Amino acid sequence: MLLKIHHRTHYRFDRPVPYGLQRLRLIPKENAAQHILNWQTDISGGTVQADYIDYHNNHILLVRIDEGAEEITVQCKGEVETFDTAGVLGRHGGHVPLWYFLRSTPLTESSREIQALAKSAEGDDQLATLHALSTKILESVRYDIGHTDAATTADAALAAGHGVCQDHAHIFIAAARVLGIPARYVSGYLMLTDRIEQEASHAWAEAHIDGLGWVGFDVSNGISPDTRYVRIATGSDYAGAAPISGISFGGGEQSMVVSLAVEQ
Repeated sequence: MLLKIHHRTHYRFDRPVPYGLQRLRLIPKENAAQHILNWQTDISGGTVQADYIDYHNNHILLVRIDEGAEEITVQCKGEVETFDTAGVLGRHGGHVPLWYFLRSTPLTESSREIQALAKSAEGDDQLATLHALSTKILESVRYDIGHTDAATTADAALAAGHGVCQDHAHIFIAAARVLGIPARYVSGYLMLTDRIEQEASHAWAEAHIDGLGWVGFDVSNGISPDTRYVRIATGSDYAGAAPISGISFGGGEQSMVVSLAVEQ
């Protein structure tokens, strides 16, 4: 499938910013499920200071906000050809060992409830167990916007009983690690069937399964990624794979407006 993507993020500050840095994880890379035909990133109100590949094999742009700027706009657009691999990405790459993805993080710490959820998922093998786990998470935590944010932990979302794709991914990752299965967070795009315009990018999880390698699980939609998905960045949790993260000093309060269009 050929997907066309246009993603725009606009930040506005109450006062001029004397200093600020943003780390952009917004450039997709080639893998078994996608071929990048073209991709362009334009920045207004900031200057690229570094362009590199991080230890998770993500393509990073480090952007300095122009001194005195009151707004910055990051705009990405491109075309990606996708292939159906049943969610299988294959062998592990990057510069960190698999055991790294068994470590808990502040957003994916285990709890009694997460441990119980993990142990309740039963299957004939790792793949079947993880699909069962995905189903149980969606049954326990309904998709519901406006109740969680970027700082919500897996345990808090499970206890609340509602959340969004980020929360589903964090719970899945935490539970998979309880089962001794390496797991990581994925940020990317999903073409929706009912509309082109979206309010935010998407997120799912990947687990490393014996004999298959990395396999994706989109808990929120109850499937493994197919040709509607474009994979952008990975990390141990949202903090390590967020499309945009950074710091600024002296700009006062800030607001953000995101526009996203994904179409065939």
